[in-house]
Amino acid sequence: MSELPKPGALLFAKDLERMAAFYEQVAGLPVKVRAEGRIVLESPHYMLVLHALPQIVADNLIIASPPLRRTDVPVKLIFPVASLALVHTLSPMLGGGVESEEAEWVGPGFRACEGYDPEGNLVQWREPLA
Repeated sequence: MSELPKPGALLFAKDLERMAAFYEQVAGLPVKVRAEGRIVLESPHYMLVLHALPQIVADNLIIASPPLRRTDVPVKLIFPVASLALVHTLSPMLGGGVESEEAEWVGPGFRACEGYDPEGNLVQWREPLA
């Protein structure tokens, strides 16, 4: 019997290269495939597929700097990370953002902080508790 596919997400993006650099560095997901209109980032346990927006949509989508958070969508991506301190450093450098360290909270076996990527998609970062 073949192995089940990895869990993951597909995220539409205006700027594939910028988004790939963000998730590669902040989430630690190496780029595995670059194809026309698609970049696949993959760790041993998770796969993120970045898919280019249709050109007519991309041409009419304005991404502010810093990006406006897309709070009107019913999905938030969650990524495990080794270090929230690194997320606090890298995310703003790569065009995203993250709430202050004071806003971090603890769940079962993890510490979490909320943030967003360079296109305003909401992200939650989770660091394992020691």
